Amino acid sequence: MLDAAGLSAGYGGMTAVSGVDLALAAGESLAVVGPNGAGKTTLLKALMGLAPARAARLSLAGRDLRAAPAHTRGRAGMAWVPQGRHVFAALTARENLLLGALGGRAAGRRAAARAVAEAVARVPAVAPLLDRPGGRLSGGERQAVALARALCARPRLLLLDEPTEGLQPSAVDSLAETLRDLAAAGLAVLLVEQNREFAARVAGRAAVMERGRLAAAAPVRA
Repeated sequence: MLDAAGLSAGYGGMTAVSGVDLALAAGESLAVVGPNGAGKTTLLKALMGLAPARAARLSLAGRDLRAAPAHTRGRAGMAWVPQGRHVFAALTARENLLLGALGGRAAGRRAAARAVAEAVARVPAVAPLLDRPGGRLSGGERQAVALARALCARPRLLLLDEPTEGLQPSAVDSLAETLRDLAAAGLAVLLVEQNREFAARVAGRAAVMERGRLAAAAPVRA
C-alpha cells in the first residue's frame, strides 16, 4: 500500500526528517512514537505533500507520488487528520463532512452524500452532531467529526497526528475501537502519538522516532 524509501524533509534549510524508510500494507496499523521535536508531524506532512520533501521512492497502491501535490495525494487515497481536531467552526458537522467527500475520491454530490453516509456509519458518534455547528462541539466531538471527514474521502491510507491529545478517557476508548475496526476493514493506518498505551492498543507495529530518524518497526501486540 504505502512504500517510502529515503524520505527526507525540512524547512528553511533545516532537516527535520532524514532518510526514512516506511512500508505499510492494507489493513495494517503503525504507530510512530517519540519526544516532541523528533520530526513526527513533519513525517506525516511530508507524506501528505504539505512539507518540502524528497524521496528515493514514495508510492501509494503502486502510484508514484514523489512529485504530486497534496490534493493529488488525497485523490490517490491519502487522508490526514491533523493535530488539534480542526473543523470549520461556522459550518455544521454535515457540511464539514461534505467538504471532505468532495475533496477526496467521491465524484459529484450524490457520491459525496454516499461517502458521508458511509463515514457516519463508521463513526456513529457523529450521527447526532450532523446539524450542529463545528464551533459548538466538544473536543471529543470535534475529533469524531475530523476523523469522519477524513473517511469521507474514501482513503486507502489514514494519517493521524496526536489523535488523543486533550481527549477524555471515554473518547479515547471510542477512538481506539474505531481505529481498530477501520484497520480490520482493510484501511492502512499511520498514527503519530505521545500516548504509548493508546498506540499499543491500536497499532500492530510501533516505531520510535528521534532526531528525524525512524527506527525499525516492531510488533506491539499479538
